[in-house]
Amino acid sequence: MCPAIPPLVAAARRLRVRLRKLAFAPPVTHVYNPLVYAAAAHEQYLTAWGSGTRKVLFLGMNPGPLGMAQTGVPFGEVVAVRDWIGISAVIGKPRHEHPKRPITGLECPRSEVSGQRLWGLFAERFQTPERFFTDHFVTNYCPLAFMEESGRNRTPDKLPANERAALTEPCDRHLREVVAALAPEIVVGVGRFALDRARAALADFEGRIETILHPSPASPAANRGWGPRATRQLQDLGIWS
Repeated sequence: MCPAIPPLVAAARRLRVRLRKLAFAPPVTHVYNPLVYAAAAHEQYLTAWGSGTRKVLFLGMNPGPLGMAQTGVPFGEVVAVRDWIGISAVIGKPRHEHPKRPITGLECPRSEVSGQRLWGLFAERFQTPERFFTDHFVTNYCPLAFMEESGRNRTPDKLPANERAALTEPCDRHLREVVAALAPEIVVGVGRFALDRARAALADFEGRIETILHPSPASPAANRGWGPRATRQLQDLGIWS
């Protein structure tokens, strides 16, 4: 008898299929889907750390070119993913790779600042991934990374309205599946986009939907001590003591 597929793995596979039919026009020239070429790493993350229920679900926007696009893990800064979370699966390459955005997986020499800040905060506070993942989990609303011809990253909120609408339906559905599987008490949108999408997709959610400052270096506020600021926000919300 084949072992049962973990609920989050099954949900990710369904999302991967639903996204195949989507198309994106210029200025987007390349779309990376790590649920395809980094599926082994993503599913290792879901299987190792995503079983059972969680109190808090952190929700990000979409992969950064140096984060989940490289590692298959949300906010997937390479060192944190490899050495703290413990991901070791082989990572392939997207079908159409941007010459300025090569995928080198866990060997990527560059660091995603957002992921370094987020996972660094969790490692500092909880010391071990086992302690963090006892009550917390991290996922992304959208698994796709969008790039322009120049190599510039383009976030989902900057897509045309028709493309955003087509993307929203499968991503909303996947978020509801993740929430159903983990049964969190609190969903924390990391940044405004994630907060807005959580509120829209989870209209019937009986728990709380909150937000914290996004750790992106594009945010001046995040560059003035993101870790202490996010910690205070989580304490003020009663999520962390």
